[in-house]
Amino acid sequence: MEISVSDAKAQLTDLVRRAESGEEVVLTRHGQPAAKIVSVKPKPTAAEKHALITRIMEEGSKKALPGPCAARSQDYLYGDDGLPA
Repeated sequence: MEISVSDAKAQLTDLVRRAESGEEVVLTRHGQPAAKIVSVKPKPTAAEKHALITRIMEEGSKKALPGPCAARSQDYLYGDDGLPA
């Protein structure tokens, strides 16, 4: 995307958001390219995206370990007489 410096002043927040999402924004002065707004973080490669998705899917497929029985969870709060311990 190309935009003049004078027009960019009013749209700076939007232009920065566009750059963060990977779009290249070129600022022009008198119709000539003067500066470029680009994201500081490099866009992830297809291989990096695939690796991340694979890792997330593997983590999600792991079964949770069984915990204590919920029906017995209050037992440690009360004594044998049924009163709070």
